[in-house]
Amino acid sequence: QVQLVESRGGLVQPGGSLRLSCAASGRISSINAMGWYRQAPGKQRDLVARITTSGSTNYADSVKGRFTISRDNAKNTVYLQMNSLKPEDTAVYYCNAFAFMRNYWGQGTQVTVSS
Repeated sequence: QVQLVESRGGLVQPGGSLRLSCAASGRISSINAMGWYRQAPGKQRDLVARITTSGSTNYADSVKGRFTISRDNAKNTVYLQMNSLKPEDTAVYYCNAFAFMRNYWGQGTQVTVSS
């Protein structure tokens, strides 16, 4: 099993920055990839960014050039640096880990971009 604990999100003004973190515990060696998804009210949960154990990354088109995903293997933590935030980035952000052929999810954290 894998447990994921996310940092708190928050309220950010448009153009601002925020960094989310997600600490993994449990059978960490079985994790193949970790990532961040987000879900806005009335919408489906979509991939924001993903990073594999080898360090390969992929991003949603809407965040390319603004968001950066990284991982600290020593701390079993993945980060999402979000810059140039826009109101449309407002959503609940979920940490994700893929292990044992299934998805594991964090509890979700609210990010609100508003003036």
